[in-house]
Amino acid sequence: MHFITRLVSHLVNRFPLSIILSLSVLLCQGISEEPKSKHGGLNPRMQQDISALQRNLIHDEVTGSNIVIVSHAGKVIYESLQNSGKKGDRDVTKASLFPIWSMSKPITIVAMLTLHEKQLFEWEDPVAKYIPCFKNLMVQEGKVIRPARTPLRIIDLMTHRSGYGYYAWDGLPVENDQPEANQTRFRDLQEFCEVAARYPLAFDPGTDFMYGNSQGILGRLVEVVSGVSFYDYLKTEIFKPLQMNDTSFSLDGKRRERFQPLFINAGNLKGFTHLLDEMNYSPESRAHFGGDGLISSADDYSRFCEMLLHGGVYRGKQVVSEASLKSMTEIHSKNILPRFWPNVDMGLSVFVLNNTNSESSQAPQGIYGWQGYHNTHFWIDPENDLFVLFMTRAREFSFEIPKQLRQAVYGIKQSVTAP
Repeated sequence: MHFITRLVSHLVNRFPLSIILSLSVLLCQGISEEPKSKHGGLNPRMQQDISALQRNLIHDEVTGSNIVIVSHAGKVIYESLQNSGKKGDRDVTKASLFPIWSMSKPITIVAMLTLHEKQLFEWEDPVAKYIPCFKNLMVQEGKVIRPARTPLRIIDLMTHRSGYGYYAWDGLPVENDQPEANQTRFRDLQEFCEVAARYPLAFDPGTDFMYGNSQGILGRLVEVVSGVSFYDYLKTEIFKPLQMNDTSFSLDGKRRERFQPLFINAGNLKGFTHLLDEMNYSPESRAHFGGDGLISSADDYSRFCEMLLHGGVYRGKQVVSEASLKSMTEIHSKNILPRFWPNVDMGLSVFVLNNTNSESSQAPQGIYGWQGYHNTHFWIDPENDLFVLFMTRAREFSFEIPKQLRQAVYGIKQSVTAP
């Protein structure tokens, strides 16, 4: 402030008093307060912090090239494509294609919601009513395999309470002959269901939570109930209305040219490769897995996020009802992954963040979304009329990316000490 006093004294004989006063006010404002965010509830340094995070992920060899899109109140307020420039990587664009893995799940859930709105089934219906091979299921209890005491219901598949596993969260390897371990061997979803139905469940359906490949079965259920292939139903009911023209289960030669290479940093493996699909993306395959099989672009998936944020409406088109979307965030399992991701609950195959203390971000309670195996991430924030989308293709999967991204978007929660 002494500097301003001296400056005003120096200028007093050279300029009119009104100009001097205006200059003094501007200088005082610049020193006394930080710039305020134009968007309530968001970090004033959001753009700088997200950009720094994107660069750090590349520098620290967590990901290769990556893209972030932040949309608020119907407008994109941040969009950044950070390219690594490294040998073997490819510059990303909004049209780059990524395997979205488990971010396929919310799309499958929306498809099921639209069929439910058509009154073609009830949530409590047994799956065997539509796919008979699931009628006489078995449960493994220790070393004993016994008949299941409860039927497998559709709602159990929607909420990961079916008893079918997927990833080995406890660190144990998945057996190679389990149906979830090698999805590329199946010709279609019916064949997958018949094999899956022969394997014992981890528990009686509806009695516990286990993250798994329930959406593989849901894909076949869509086919049976709708009378068309799973992909055709998605294309008609979701992809066309949302103009998701680059989202599908397959890669032809031209699409391969836009398919982002995989960056691996796992053990002794480090670098970029075009040779590891880990899924069958052949145009001839009909084994279209709704849990992890879709390929999409940032441009396409941002349209899906926009629809979710706006209550099922995409630019004037009602894709799914607002009431159905609200059911996605009704809690069916609490604290689903305490070891890796504490205080996160499960709705209809989407996380619901009801406690942000473990992330130290100022994100509001109630945001929801999901992520994919190769580090694609999204969330919907109804309170702030906001969605955030992160796309890359990298292993190993990181729970830290979405936490750090939320800290960048909302700011870090300051610890409060007792007086």
